[in-house]
Amino acid sequence: MSEPFTAHHTDPTTAFDCPSCGTSSTGAPRDHCPQCLHTRHRDPADPCDALMTPLAVAVHGPGDWRLIHRCTACATLTSAPVRADDHQVALMALAVRPLAQPPFPLDLLGRI
Repeated sequence: MSEPFTAHHTDPTTAFDCPSCGTSSTGAPRDHCPQCLHTRHRDPADPCDALMTPLAVAVHGPGDWRLIHRCTACATLTSAPVRADDHQVALMALAVRPLAQPPFPLDLLGRI
């Protein structure tokens, strides 16, 4: 059975302190760490408050990238927009992960 997929909502009045790497973000409200891209599960309907790890990047159109997170406690998936100050190498690492770690042996490609 698949887990629910929801948009990620946070309280925009609070600063973001990363539960994974400890980075503190000030200024504009945000819902994930600009360095390691982790967040905390803060859905008002399911307040488990556990760490959420970045799972993938989804591209919905030109310039519309979204981070997909999975909760480490309840496995809920959420989506959050990528921000201009997010770590570019971390974003690219997520984006190319399916190519770097395919679900089949790479030597099979030589037989095609």
